[in-house]
Amino acid sequence: MKEVPLTIRPFGEKAVLVEWPNEVKESILNDILAFVKAFTNEYQSEWELVPAYNSVTMIWLSAVKLDFDYAKAQVLGIHKNNTQPIQNERFLWKLPVCYDTEFGIDLLETAESLGLSEDELIKQHTSQEYIVFGIGFLPGFMYLGGLPETLQLARRKAPRLHVEKGSVGLAGKQTGIYPQDSPGGWNIIGNCPIPVFDASKEKPCFISAGDKIQFQSISKAEHDLRKIESDIGIYNIEKTPLDA
Repeated sequence: MKEVPLTIRPFGEKAVLVEWPNEVKESILNDILAFVKAFTNEYQSEWELVPAYNSVTMIWLSAVKLDFDYAKAQVLGIHKNNTQPIQNERFLWKLPVCYDTEFGIDLLETAESLGLSEDELIKQHTSQEYIVFGIGFLPGFMYLGGLPETLQLARRKAPRLHVEKGSVGLAGKQTGIYPQDSPGGWNIIGNCPIPVFDASKEKPCFISAGDKIQFQSISKAEHDLRKIESDIGIYNIEKTPLDA
């Protein structure tokens, strides 16, 4: 990992921010995940680590005052010397999405802006495997990279005050699912009936950074059925181990 340059700086009195090059690349994500795994194994009792696109926020757990120079030495030592591959189990998750205009409230406008038919937009959106680069903004909101250039579109000029839970949207180079009702400015093209975040569960978000997502187009009737199955806990999400 030593070939990747890091920027390390204080982030308040109880945290340190470690930043990687400002690029959206799977190799950088893999380096971040490997670092988090190695660092946690070594210093789990002292730190809580929160990975994102190009950074890791390190939260100091001890009541003792944080020594930044000590923390920086820990980071550089782990990053330079760790040569172990990522050991976390990662999956390709296949999530159903209904692109009916009842849910895809921006589908027609988005297709026209991109110079595509609605069917072609859906075909392209479901043909990709998207990398989960980070989870944030809202609990369970996944930032998915790998959107084809032909589907890249700016955020809406006027964000909505209410976006429905499960809404699937496009913004810039990303696509994503709103895990709960919230404001938002993404272009909404469909809805996923499977909850991606449940605060009542031991692991609220079953998907992790480093996983991949592929969407599957379903009808409105299938959407309603999948939602019922999810609500009563009998829907089994299709997943395939990566690097198996």
